[in-house]
Amino acid sequence: MPEPDAFTRAYWDAAAEGRLLLRRCGACGRAHHYPREFCPHCWSEDVVWEPASGRAALYTWSVVHRNDLPPFGGRTPYVAAVVDLAEGPRMMTEVVECPHGDLRAGMELEVAFRDGAGVHGRAALQDGVGVGCQDGTPVVPVFRPRG
Repeated sequence: MPEPDAFTRAYWDAAAEGRLLLRRCGACGRAHHYPREFCPHCWSEDVVWEPASGRAALYTWSVVHRNDLPPFGGRTPYVAAVVDLAEGPRMMTEVVECPHGDLRAGMELEVAFRDGAGVHGRAALQDGVGVGCQDGTPVVPVFRPRG
């Protein structure tokens, strides 16, 4: 699991509140993900956090049937995926709440968030239903079919 640090703390805190953040470059205007302190497109350090829409399209995926690393072994089978965020960047993630046979390249997805109690939509986290993992691990953005 990821380890929040001083730089990424804003990202993980936002996820715990049901918000997905991206970084956007003030020099070239492009968004990027995963969070970095510089723009991977033009190398500028003029980058800021901004809220993402939470919309994405499925780019590619793999159904994982075996993973011996905790906590993933207890979740098999699961869908490891790459999605195209509406803002442009690609993001590695997990697709949830979708039968594997229904997965299609380009299908519309929306962000949800996994914590120790399960997967929650943005509104549930913002209403305090899921407020982060009790064991200190971060709330993680995942995606599910939109609609």
